[in-house]
Amino acid sequence: MRATTSRKKLNLNPSGDPWSPWLHIDIALVLSSLALAITGAFMVYSATRGSDPELYDRTYLNRQLLFVGVGSVAMIGSAYIPYRRLRDWVPMVFWGGMLLLFLVLTPLGVERNGTRAWFEFGSFQLQPSELCKIAYIFMMANYLERFNGRLDIRQLGNALLLGVIPIGLILLETDVGTALVFIAITMGMLLVAGAQAKHIFVLTLVGIFLAALVWSSGLLQDYQQDRLTSFIDPESSQTEAAYQQTQAQIAIGSGGLTGQGFGQGQQTRGEFVPEQHTDFIFSVIGEELGFVGSLIVLGLFGILMWRCMRTARKSPDLLGTLISCGVLTLFAFQMFQSVGMTLGIMPITGIPIPFVSYGGSSAISSFIGVGLVLNIHMRRYQVVR
Repeated sequence: MRATTSRKKLNLNPSGDPWSPWLHIDIALVLSSLALAITGAFMVYSATRGSDPELYDRTYLNRQLLFVGVGSVAMIGSAYIPYRRLRDWVPMVFWGGMLLLFLVLTPLGVERNGTRAWFEFGSFQLQPSELCKIAYIFMMANYLERFNGRLDIRQLGNALLLGVIPIGLILLETDVGTALVFIAITMGMLLVAGAQAKHIFVLTLVGIFLAALVWSSGLLQDYQQDRLTSFIDPESSQTEAAYQQTQAQIAIGSGGLTGQGFGQGQQTRGEFVPEQHTDFIFSVIGEELGFVGSLIVLGLFGILMWRCMRTARKSPDLLGTLISCGVLTLFAFQMFQSVGMTLGIMPITGIPIPFVSYGGSSAISSFIGVGLVLNIHMRRYQVVR
């Protein structure tokens, strides 16, 4: 019987061997994450080195490899301490993250492309909203676990109030894409936690109404509206967003079946696709690795999400199930949205591909998420008393 309340005692190490959980590492989960991260690092290098062989810049590659290294250590760290012990630290980490989301709105934050979402430390930047994703998943799981998979309207309302805090702060940053990620995580976790289908339906209608209200209120800048609508008919649009999406499609189409080869993409080398090392990195994959390489990358994501789903099903308690489902929703939504906007079937929202796009905050956050799922998988045979 699955235990879901804090009144039941979890035997964190039934064998008495401190190394016993490490005998149950999910190798497929770890290897798929690392394969995506390493592939991403070399795609970042190809996207940023330019067309002149004498002026190749390895700075982005070196930084991304550093991020992968730090993220790998963070993954091991988040897998080491049993996840039910980590829950004692979750409120402090979550509210600390909310404080950072508030501070980034002050002059301490740095604005890029109309979005104030970063702190700057020399040549490095920190995006608090990326790290807050994992804290939010754990905090929401910690709250929802106590209701044993049955949510009434009051409990659902309290969960939504918890979600409003980070979503509201992120919308104040004018970071619509990241806000959508938090909304997707919330909806996915509520569904697993026992929210009724009618509640989800009503919430969806309310969300559509609020989105329409925000759209017509003038809160969104013209460039943000262009990014959200350019995918409908990019050829007839003269906006920068439409140009970006069109160039990305040209790059992917020119890759053909097997691609033009690593470092040989003409669109990539000419830097015709803006932000091709971050939000639009899938255009580099499509052009240089082709249809086959793109399928391999998407296949690695398929393995990653499959292992998250499997861990959710085999978790010894509801807390582990909710955390795993939250991480699964995070990866699935970001991957689908980011790839979709590159292909021209989704609006441009500025969402990076986990592990693949350039960025330290995103890479470290993704690895911590994998570490938590690994943590749960390693302890799936532990019993609840």
